[in-house]
Amino acid sequence: MADESTDAPVETAPEPEPDRAYGALVSESRGQRVLHPTRDSLVATVEQLRGDGFNQLIDVTAVDYLTYDGERELPEGVAPERYEVVIGLIAHSKRERIRLRVQVPADDARVASMFDLYPGSEALEREVYDMYGIEFENHPDLTRILMPEDWIGYPLRKDYAIGRIPVQFKDAPSTR
Repeated sequence: MADESTDAPVETAPEPEPDRAYGALVSESRGQRVLHPTRDSLVATVEQLRGDGFNQLIDVTAVDYLTYDGERELPEGVAPERYEVVIGLIAHSKRERIRLRVQVPADDARVASMFDLYPGSEALEREVYDMYGIEFENHPDLTRILMPEDWIGYPLRKDYAIGRIPVQFKDAPSTR
């Protein structure tokens, strides 16, 4: 009978490598593959995806997690930041969608523009800039698109002061 109290090292299986695709960590959400590239690797990841048939960018948006108390579904190795830029791509030949979620810190709210790869991203990136203040580096015309040029602040940030702007309607009946 072997002595079970020996100090022999116990062999354990190595930790499995996290799922990766196109150089980014991978997760799944609602049946769709989600890539989590870093800000530095975003352009390289998107170039690979474009080369693999993801030839249409369908959306660029953002999320502000400032007041979010829930558990965020991020793969191990992805550090959550205040902002997240979300990019949707489609590969028509594969009948497949893919989503990219890029973490963006509040103290350096910027990410690379997709304009050179997908010119249709121009207005979408301007909207994210206008509403969240996230800058898109190398964008050809990063100016406001929804708010007046002299508007102060970014209305979809969670710390934006809520206010009321009176709306004037032509020929509206008086309420006095």
